Amino acid sequence: MNKLKLVVLFFLVLGCSTAKDQPLVNAHAHNDYEHRSPLFGALENKFISVEVDVHLIDDNLYVSHDTPISKDLTKTLEALYLKPLLNRVDKNKGEVYTGYEGYFYLMIDIKTEAAPSYSVLKNILKDYHSIISSVVNGVEEKGKPIKIVVTGMKGRPFRKILDDEPKLVSIDGRLAELGKGISKEIMPFISENYNNHLSFSGEGKPSKKDLNTIARIVGATHSEGKMLRFWASKDNPQVWEFLLRNNVDLINTDSLVQFRKYIRNRTN
Repeated sequence: MNKLKLVVLFFLVLGCSTAKDQPLVNAHAHNDYEHRSPLFGALENKFISVEVDVHLIDDNLYVSHDTPISKDLTKTLEALYLKPLLNRVDKNKGEVYTGYEGYFYLMIDIKTEAAPSYSVLKNILKDYHSIISSVVNGVEEKGKPIKIVVTGMKGRPFRKILDDEPKLVSIDGRLAELGKGISKEIMPFISENYNNHLSFSGEGKPSKKDLNTIARIVGATHSEGKMLRFWASKDNPQVWEFLLRNNVDLINTDSLVQFRKYIRNRTN
């Protein structure tokens, strides 16, 4: 094989390897803590966003969907997510994924009373300021790879986050909160229940009504520079494709390996 062919082969292999190693910018791990390997499974599959439910018990935040029956210190927000992320960022010289300039989003769904839970969360996060991008006087800190986003049906201490300065966390918004003058730095996402707006389950083709609805919601969200996510959507490739084709930014999935394979095949 001559030198020219060797050079071409080298760059082809390099290109394939680089594409394979790229983070999945549309991938959100719903209820990530329920997987066999919380956080690490999402990282292995190159997800850029994970969601975790927390419960406040005696000044600590425990990770669980339902109220924990015991205080297992191996299952706190720090033990399962913050400490491993700090170690990874230190090891990778300031990055979650080497060479990736976007944020890794840690979405925290507060399941207990919002105000006291948020107070404890802020206190915990002070020890991780070196890796968390805060918003100071409306300006997002640069050079820090992780963004904390508080979500939930009842656990968003909305006004407290808006009033805090600096802001260690941002808000997972709702459609009704568009047009309120809240910047994308403070509210990077708009998240909605899929079933409140759309009916496509993956069978047949999306209806005209669904196509019009998703176009309207995407347009309204993107007009403010925010990203869109639906929860409670059917977790299958047909719905993933419907959402991606219509410019939804984050795909809510419990199927980490399957979604990674789907995206890799889709982009090849």
